Amino acid sequence: MTQENLSIKSWSAEDRPREKLVLKGKVALSNAELVAILIGSGSRNESAVSLAKRILNSVDNDLNKLGKLDLSELMEFKGIGEAKAITIAASMELGRRRKGENFEKKPRIESSNQAYEYIEGKLQDLDHEEFHVIFLNRKNVVIKDECISRGGVGGTVIDVKIVLKKAIQLLARSIILVHNHPSADVQPSKNDLEITSKLAEAAKLMDVKITDHVIIGESAYFSFKDADIL
Repeated sequence: MTQENLSIKSWSAEDRPREKLVLKGKVALSNAELVAILIGSGSRNESAVSLAKRILNSVDNDLNKLGKLDLSELMEFKGIGEAKAITIAASMELGRRRKGENFEKKPRIESSNQAYEYIEGKLQDLDHEEFHVIFLNRKNVVIKDECISRGGVGGTVIDVKIVLKKAIQLLARSIILVHNHPSADVQPSKNDLEITSKLAEAAKLMDVKITDHVIIGESAYFSFKDADIL
């Protein structure tokens, strides 16, 4: 029986995930060791680290994919009950929200990449479409970002009047449109092109400029501005 399958209590102190974190710091731990700490314990025939490795292998060792697993999917692994599944899911959600803390800093957005980095944490793990608008002042500093519409896997409905009303209320000089594609294909659909054109024309009448429309996929994005569509 290999060390991985032995009880963690039988390992040397420096090899146990919790003790290793205390001795060497959290950055010294592998993803599997960190997940093992969340799991807490394995079974008679499998250590928590071995179980964590099985879970990570199932998602190609991709933490973004791990964050998308729901409780029932996590509980499919032998050794993962509801309590452990909840612990893993909660930790993944905290990690996602940690990215969101950057939103409070009200950064200046002057490129598609900055817009992507600002908002992707809110959209990349969703299994449905959401349409957000980032409202900017004269210096391109974020005033506010807001979800305007939520839909299904295939799309969401956008009300031009609601978008422009909020822009006027916030005294926004420009806005960036953002929505996600759960399919991971970031190419704009016919509807994406039509709503962008419609919003751009209406915004001109209100002296509000649409500076970009960013479509977010799993690990990539598409910018209307970069593609010279806006």
